[in-house]
Amino acid sequence: MSDSIHGHQVMELMLSLGRAVSKSELTELMHQAFGEQARYHTCSASEMDAQELIAFLEHKGKFTESAEGIATAADRICNH
Repeated sequence: MSDSIHGHQVMELMLSLGRAVSKSELTELMHQAFGEQARYHTCSASEMDAQELIAFLEHKGKFTESAEGIATAADRICNH
């Protein structure tokens, strides 16, 4: 496994669920998939933990919020 996980992989994990999740559930899913000590990066940021990445992606408008939690869409993942 890579030393740093790209945020796109987290968004793809969310897409695979097919439903919205709470931020705490997403954090737990990230820990299960990538390890509790995983570090995350994006095209413009690095060295984030799970909660920092979630906040970063939220700030960038990568999530939609509903009563069920947060979700993402394939068109929110950049292609570079």
